[in-house]
Amino acid sequence: MNPPDHSSATAFDIDALVATLADQLEPVLREAHEPCLIGIQRRGDLLARRLGAILAPRLDTELPIGALDITLYRDDFDSLTRTPVVGQTDIPFTIDDRTVILVDDVLYTGRTIRAALDEILEFGRARRVLLVALIDRGWRELPIAPDYVGAVLETGQDDSVQVLLTEIDGEDTITHITAGEQDT
Repeated sequence: MNPPDHSSATAFDIDALVATLADQLEPVLREAHEPCLIGIQRRGDLLARRLGAILAPRLDTELPIGALDITLYRDDFDSLTRTPVVGQTDIPFTIDDRTVILVDDVLYTGRTIRAALDEILEFGRARRVLLVALIDRGWRELPIAPDYVGAVLETGQDDSVQVLLTEIDGEDTITHITAGEQDT
């Protein structure tokens, strides 16, 4: 099933996208070996919690949910111009032999996912890792592709895409700023 293409951020309803992802994941999780959700901070972890809340009654079980801070695993960590904010990884369960559903808000170059996979390997050997992205904006630098996507957003390489969530930002919205608008 291909996700819908959108060219305008105003067309997005985050709750609807999360519900679409839950619909896609439900049959997979019914067959998965000890599934868990791990979200990449700062918004993928919140999306993982939202997915877990939708899926728990459908699957008649609570899925373990963790949060991953990839700051120290970034390949550009030494070149960050500002002092990076290092959060806390919280995975209070073993990932050995589990099906890990890795959740991110925006998939772009693939470097965040590479860092997340590196960190997950520090916690053990998952049976399988599936990638979920709320928004896929293209422009991959690494051969990484999502297994499940809420929506595909066509962007320019220098555009900016931000997902804002109520829990952190006070509202649910997706902002797409084209490179030309950033300069003004």
